[in-house]
Amino acid sequence: MSGGPEKLKGRVLRTVGGVYEVEVAGETLECALRGRLKRKRGIGRVAVGDEVEVDRLTDGSCVISELLPRSSRLSRRSADGRREQIIAANVDRLAAVFSVARPEPGFELLDRFLVLAESCEIAAFIVVNKIDLAGADEVRERFALYKEIGYPVLYTSAKAPRGLEELGGRLAGHITLFVGPSGAGKSSLLNALQPGLGLRVGEISKAIERGRHTTVAAWLHRLDAGGYVLDTPGLGKVRFWEVGTHKLAWCFREFRPYLGRCRFQDCSHTHEPGCAVIGAKEAGSFSSRRYESYVKFLGESLERSS
Repeated sequence: MSGGPEKLKGRVLRTVGGVYEVEVAGETLECALRGRLKRKRGIGRVAVGDEVEVDRLTDGSCVISELLPRSSRLSRRSADGRREQIIAANVDRLAAVFSVARPEPGFELLDRFLVLAESCEIAAFIVVNKIDLAGADEVRERFALYKEIGYPVLYTSAKAPRGLEELGGRLAGHITLFVGPSGAGKSSLLNALQPGLGLRVGEISKAIERGRHTTVAAWLHRLDAGGYVLDTPGLGKVRFWEVGTHKLAWCFREFRPYLGRCRFQDCSHTHEPGCAVIGAKEAGSFSSRRYESYVKFLGESLERSS
């Protein structure tokens, strides 16, 4: 009588056309999903970064049989606005990569990424790339407010090269989600950090000063120095999943000293008299531009819930 399937444990590196690539003891296996897992949707569906149990059958084929508990999950609202869509599982850091030029940094998008990380209680840091395209003083001035509110800011150039050792040290031993607009240089940085990775690098369209998407699917890459990075398709606009008024305000670090000090307990921090957050903003205690991002995100959230 033949024995049962060989039980293995691994991590999902990527999914392509219903096939799950799972790293098991340094080997990458192509796996299908058990029927009961295939029928699951939303947070129950297997995602990149998940730890799973794999059955290797007697014919050599492999099937994911169990989804193991997650330490964290990064999610956004689906395009139809109805479901939670998992971007990645078991991530413990988020790196928001923006270039100083070509394309110009979009600070509202940066704020979205930081809110995403805060809402999932994942540590975030900012990578300011292509610093060879601008003067050092200009670069640091543009991102100074983020450093002031406690986000680590790294300055890099894959071309120069500069800052790669510091970035590599911050990635080692962690599972880090790389996010940022197309053309910011995410793939170039990863290629420079991990020789042989061979990620496609796109050219910048001169007409619109935006990069063409070069990453076509989320892909978890193991680093020789330890840890993983998750390269993702350009997330043009993150729609937050279940971030209510109180939690959204908490996701702006500079608001936290003033939360709970407003006249009204259910204060939205947009128009109410006696609002401590508005008072701090008017006193110049934090950036008005960041406050504008908060108001915009809150409006989007209220519009979806109405």
